[in-house]
Formats: sequence, structure tokens, C-alpha cells
Amino acid sequence: MQRVIYRTLRARFQRYGFISSPWSTLRALFQTTYFSPPRVTHCERHQQQTKTKPRSWFNSAHFINFNSEQRQSPTKLSISVKTMKFSSAISLLMVGAAAAFAPTSVSHARTSSSVLFMAENGEITPLRIGTRGSPLALAQAYETRRRLIENFPELEEDGAIEICVMKTQGDMILDKSLMELGGKGLFTKELDTALLGNEVDICVHSMKDVPTWLPDGTVLPCNLPREDTNDAFITANGEIKKIADLPDGSVIGTASLRRQAQILAQNPTLKCVNFRGNVQTRLRKLDDGVVDATLLAIAGLKRMEMQDCATAVLDWDEMLPAVAQGAIGIQCRDDDERSLKYIAALNCMDTHVCVNCERAFLEALDGNCKTPIAGQARIVDGKIVFRGLIAMPDGSEKYTTEATGAIEDAVEIGRKAGEELKAQAGEKFFQMMVEMSPQQVLGQITK
Repeated sequence: MQRVIYRTLRARFQRYGFISSPWSTLRALFQTTYFSPPRVTHCERHQQQTKTKPRSWFNSAHFINFNSEQRQSPTKLSISVKTMKFSSAISLLMVGAAAAFAPTSVSHARTSSSVLFMAENGEITPLRIGTRGSPLALAQAYETRRRLIENFPELEEDGAIEICVMKTQGDMILDKSLMELGGKGLFTKELDTALLGNEVDICVHSMKDVPTWLPDGTVLPCNLPREDTNDAFITANGEIKKIADLPDGSVIGTASLRRQAQILAQNPTLKCVNFRGNVQTRLRKLDDGVVDATLLAIAGLKRMEMQDCATAVLDWDEMLPAVAQGAIGIQCRDDDERSLKYIAALNCMDTHVCVNCERAFLEALDGNCKTPIAGQARIVDGKIVFRGLIAMPDGSEKYTTEATGAIEDAVEIGRKAGEELKAQAGEKFFQMMVEMSPQQVLGQITK
């Protein structure tokens, strides 16, 4: 009986867009209540300046928007919000328990593909979506879920889709730079393991976190329509709109060597400091005066409806974005016909072509996490236009390339651009990148 109640509760919670089970929903609410202080000052100040509609600071993780009267008393607000949210979580579970046994509408006939979800005992076998637990990652997972339901109505059935939240090494260790920890795979290894172990059916990734080489037995055949790929520039007072306008000696928070190199190339007196954590954590540090400015992908801010926090959006000439920035990728096992069928319907071919071009560029460079690399492709008038960059971590040396060609040659264009930059920079450049320790690289940046 207990198992029946649990399954029914889980199905109802999923139907209304919550996490995979009642208990994980309660846990998520508890974590956002007690480990994510409700800070709204930077966004609210910027929104007052731009006269835009106020948004909740933790828009994708919290259920509460804070009014101006509450903001005036941060201590009381913190206590009252925690109490309200924990009470809401308990109420939510009670409502879920009652709703579990409420009568439901009669299901309409579904297409024959819904049979793929039925086990021999008649229970629904869900399509399990693996994702990290950050607000941005969850927003991307639920965006995938929404698109799946739009394309396959049978997936709207109770329990047809399950969101499986996982913590990666990159999420847990925040006091070191990615370079010191070992690179991009830090955000995907646990998801890869779950996928290969048949714990999940598909994994939703920010493409710029995905290593160039995928684990054997997996494929990444799908990219959702791409967001704006540029970087957002965010300053504490919202007045300075360009990196070049920052006063000498200003401190910029970023964990990206690509951003650091391009920042220091513009003004070597600026100081870049390691700045990790989710979007909300970074903006809170900016509000607390830890740094004078920071940079974030505008795509992530838009997906969480926090784009109003951006002071300015930088174009390619000022800050060339990372390879695959702004793109969401969906990975599955290469022999999983059911998952392949579903995610094939979601693929945006223009995005997929551009991302493949950029990743071919990265692969040709064989860049490691110590090498600042930027690369972007877009389709203009029926042709692919690519721009790439590599640099020394301190911005003292920078090499760029541009290429245009037919869309069907996208991968080859990216590969040749990488080989061209490799020739420009020379073997000595890359050998030095390999030999430098993380401490030496950071020493160049923060000197």
C-alpha cells in the first residue's frame, strides 16, 4: 500500500512540474530556504534604474516574490521567508497527498508510441531526464520536458517524464578554479556515469560544459534552439557599460580564463579573481562588494528570466564567447532507440551545425583547461561565419581567425580554423600552456 501511495504522489508531483518525488521536492525547498539567502538588492536596484518589471532574485528556485516593504528589513525577512517556505513545503506535501486520491479525468486515447512506456505489469516506464541541480540546469531540464510534451502528447501522462537531479564534482567544490580541478568534465562525469548505468535515459547539458570527446556508448545528437550567445557585463552600480571604462585596478570576478585573457588584453591593470557558484551566488557576491564587476552568459540569465540584471551585453569585438555558449545539448545512449526518437524531434539544425563547427575548432586545437579559447559560429545569408581566438592567460598574446563557407562544410571550417591558429601561435605557445601549473597561470592573471 505504501508503494502505491508513493508512486501516486510522485506522479502527481511530476504532473505539476515538481522534482521527481515528494521527498526530493521537500528537500529542494528546504535547501533553497536554509542555504540560499533571499537577496534581491542588485536586480531590484538595476530594475529601478531601467524601470522594468521587478523579478524575484531566485526566480527559478523560489516560489515567493519579495515586496519593497519586506526588503527594508533583511533580518526579519530572512526569518519570515524561511518559515513561510518551510510551511509551504509541508502544505504542498499535504495537498499532494490529498490530490493523489482525488478523481482524475478519463485519459483520452494516445498514439501507439505510448506503448513504449508500458512495462509488462502495465506500469508506466518514465523517460528519465538527468540534470544538475542548479537553478539554471533545472530551468534547462524543464524546458526540455516542455518541448518533449509539445511534440509527443503521450508524455503528458502522469509519470511519463521524471527529472533526476544529480550533484557533480564541479558543483560541490567551489573554492578552486576549474583549471585547478581538472577542466570541463567536472560538470558531466556523474551524469555520464548515470547514463551508462541506465539510471537515466537522457542528460541535459549546457554545451559549453561538455568535453570535446564523449564517453563510448553515448551520443549527443540534439541541440535545442540557441539563445543569445554573448556575455553579459554586470557592474555593482549599473553605470559602467564597458570593460574599457572600468577604473584602473578594478576587481572583476570570473572563473573563465577566456574572459580573463580578453579583459586583461584591454586593460592589464584590472585584477581578475576566481568567482564560482551559481548565478545567484555570484550576483550576491557582487552586491556584497567582493568585486566591482562580473561577466555571465546572457543566455543563462534569460533562461531564468533574470536578464534585467545585466548592465550591458558585450558584442564579439569586446568579448568573444566560449565554444558552444548559449546552446543546450541532449545526450543519450547510442543504442537507446526510444530516447533517440524523442530527442531527434527537438533538434534545431542551425544550432547543431554551428555547435559542431565550434567543437571541431576546439578539437583541432586540442586545448586544455589552461588555454583561453573562444570560438563562435553563426549562419548569415545561408553561409556559416566563424570567428576564433586563443590567448595567453595574462592577455599579453592573442591570436584570431575568421572564416566563411558553406553550411555543409561547417565541421571542416571549424577544423581548419583551429589548425590555422595552431600554426599562428606555434608549438612553443601550446607547450608553455601544457607545462604551466595552475598556480603559475593564476599568478600571471592576478599579478
